[in-house]
Amino acid sequence: MDLCAIEAVLFPGVDVELERLSLGSEFVTVEVAARGRPSRCPDCSFRGQRVHSSYWRTLAERPLTERKLVIRLRVRRFFCDRPRCRRRTFVEQVPGLSERHRRASLGLKQWLRSAAVELGGRAGERLCRAINVRAGRTRLLGLLEAPAVPERAPRVLGVDEFAFRRGRTYGTVLVDIEAGRVVDVLPDRTSATFAAWLREHPGVEVVCRDRASACTKAVKEAAPNAIEVADRWHLLQNLATAVEKTCHQHRSCLRKHADQEEPSPEPPAIDLPTPEPPRTPIVERTQDRHTDVHRLLEQGWTISAIARHLGLDRKTVRRFKTTPLDELLASARDFGVHKAKLLEPFKAYLNSRFTAGCTSGTQLFREIRERGYGGSVQAVRRHVAKLREGTGRTGPLRPPQPPPDHLVDHASARDAHGSGDGQTAGRQDRLSGHRPRL
Repeated sequence: MDLCAIEAVLFPGVDVELERLSLGSEFVTVEVAARGRPSRCPDCSFRGQRVHSSYWRTLAERPLTERKLVIRLRVRRFFCDRPRCRRRTFVEQVPGLSERHRRASLGLKQWLRSAAVELGGRAGERLCRAINVRAGRTRLLGLLEAPAVPERAPRVLGVDEFAFRRGRTYGTVLVDIEAGRVVDVLPDRTSATFAAWLREHPGVEVVCRDRASACTKAVKEAAPNAIEVADRWHLLQNLATAVEKTCHQHRSCLRKHADQEEPSPEPPAIDLPTPEPPRTPIVERTQDRHTDVHRLLEQGWTISAIARHLGLDRKTVRRFKTTPLDELLASARDFGVHKAKLLEPFKAYLNSRFTAGCTSGTQLFREIRERGYGGSVQAVRRHVAKLREGTGRTGPLRPPQPPPDHLVDHASARDAHGSGDGQTAGRQDRLSGHRPRL
């Protein structure tokens, strides 16, 4: 294993020397030694010349693939030879890798700070757990640093209060309106704190504020030449409050004028014809079941008895009992519409293939499935059956044929019951338990 190549990949631009690499099931441990110039004393900035001792530091690094990377860094402790300095020894820091009182590398620290800035504490902790980095929400929030406050205030300063804890503790946020960024955050919302900030940061020309009197007092004391304006949100709020107050004061006048106005004549009612639902088998079956269920309910039958008599589930009977007929018919009309639309673009191809001699529904289903059809094979078979019967959109129609004998017997059986309407006779047969002879 080429340690120089690994050192160039793991520590680019860092003045260390790779001594050992250990691979484990969960960890990758890298042992390196600092080889840069001696560091300076953190108190007097005197560069160390004599080595006191050396020891190992353990730093957490960004994960390597699915394993955690741990760096064991050997650093040197130097003497501070300046007599006037109270510090006798100090430890060197490796630029780009380590810093004082940190158990993580600078690269991992930057990762954690980015997660804290973008997500915050708890969400950042969940992200770190997902990328195999150990960091709690307290550690993430501790990495957030307050931005540097400029010496002079922005030209247009926005002032508004916010709640650290609603109803108890409040603060003040200062925003640069032109740049659209936060300038500073004050620990409370008193006028004395805001006035002290304006004195320390001169240069404000326009103060954009809400209606709080504390802000006005602070501006008049610390920045008397500044112009005070209201932001758009508070302008709209003031307008809404003024309109509501005016309408409340003159509600009697408004009601008087409203009563004096003549009501506009209503347009004459137009009786529209009741739309007839399409006569499909499922619509007819729904109407028949609704009539049968409600007729038996009027006769005092229970839901269980109706379910046994009609061969339906008790939930179905209860649905026909409680649901209006219009909703049942609408549901019946919509049944199968979506699946029928899936086959519509392929019907021209099916008709042409059927005319060419391919009459297998399964074979036609395989062909249109390769062309993007996403429906079921039953829809294709039903369409092919219609083409065989001559009821499809295209294809030659078969000549009329005499009805089979069993259909003639069926018609005779219905006539024997004395009903001219076939649908009514069929319902009576079902209710009486008599089935026509086939």
